Amino acid sequence: MKAIKVGIREFRADLAGFIASNTPVAVTRHGHTVGYFIPTHGPSQDDIHTLEQAGAALDQVLQQHQTEAETLVADFKQQRQRKASALT
Repeated sequence: MKAIKVGIREFRADLAGFIASNTPVAVTRHGHTVGYFIPTHGPSQDDIHTLEQAGAALDQVLQQHQTEAETLVADFKQQRQRKASALT
């Protein structure tokens, strides 16, 4: 996606509009680009809901197997190390 060029005064005057946009902005001063503004948007309600569901499902699995998240992470790291060692 190509950035639009905007003077620094215009950028300051319409900052809220640029934040709400999805378009990157090249901020210029005296015709020279002095920086870029790339708007980011936080997670949507759907994303948050999906993460909450995934967390609840993980809690159920941990409870069923009577294990803790730290144990699961340690096992995962061990598996990665074994795999990395096997490749070298």
